[in-house]
Amino acid sequence: MSIPFFRDMIFARPECLLLLLALPVMAWWRGKPGRAPTIAFSTTFLLRDLGTQAKSSRGGFTMGLVLLSIAAGILALARPQKVISHDEDNTEGIAICLTVDVSLSMLIEDFYIGGSPVNRLTAAKRVMRDFIRGRTNDRIGIVAFAGAPYQPCPLTFQRDWLEANLDRVQTGVMEDGTAIGSGLAAASRRLDKETVPSKVIILLTDGANNSGKLSPPDAAKLAATLGQKIYTIAIGTPGVHMIPLPNGRVITSGRQEFDEGTLQEVARIGNGSFYMAQDLGALQEIFATIDKLEKKEIKHRSITEVEEKFFYPLAAASALLGLALLLRFTLLNASPMAVAT
Repeated sequence: MSIPFFRDMIFARPECLLLLLALPVMAWWRGKPGRAPTIAFSTTFLLRDLGTQAKSSRGGFTMGLVLLSIAAGILALARPQKVISHDEDNTEGIAICLTVDVSLSMLIEDFYIGGSPVNRLTAAKRVMRDFIRGRTNDRIGIVAFAGAPYQPCPLTFQRDWLEANLDRVQTGVMEDGTAIGSGLAAASRRLDKETVPSKVIILLTDGANNSGKLSPPDAAKLAATLGQKIYTIAIGTPGVHMIPLPNGRVITSGRQEFDEGTLQEVARIGNGSFYMAQDLGALQEIFATIDKLEKKEIKHRSITEVEEKFFYPLAAASALLGLALLLRFTLLNASPMAVAT
């Protein structure tokens, strides 16, 4: 039973509180008129000087202390307790490495957000940000690659810091190119340091492997050997596109092709799946699908501890009873004083 107005407090034996109902009865019984006097007087004038007036009001005060003492004792019997509880997750979650292509072709503006054209990298970061926010129990990191890989953010639980580091996923940091195999290998090395049983690589690229010393299938075999699953996503639309560079120049991409066969092979080796995203909606749906596929059941364990607080009302009961007895036999003694005749 919880205690009103006292957060995290309960009574272990609330049935004892029923004894409080006896206190009004005791107070009423104490205030009942006594029996009729043995000797009847026609007037009290004759008794005026027989003694001092009894201290009935003071006696009522001591009785009030006694009743308060009994009430405090009943509260102690009800065993008030402070509840100390917390939840624990008995799962280790998943380690996920987002592996993102940042070659110059990712600046092609063939995606739309709110009706306005945006480049592929902006669309990818928009969807990755939503994905990160939904994975509250997982360690997530980012590996970016162009002609060579680099790591904008190591694996972490810190969602705010991870989202902030998405700004570091940009073109022009490394030499241009598309080193898919090197990007996969870098992500695999990062995940290999994690101790969780489930590890996932999500590879997002818009081109074919043309840089690096390691082929994508060989990198996928390395990751699979380490128990890592790989999902591959080809992003963008085929054809010839213009690429607006940060310095204001505009260049042509040449014929845009996707090496779907290699990406499918990488996903097969990595026991994952291959997806094609040619617009924002498709990309969002792909990440939503991966999110569902890689959901790990989170089992919560609630731990409740209690701290006994009965000694506080018990101490109050003892103090009130002691004070009542002290006053009863000293300052508030109600016995009449003898009068000399």
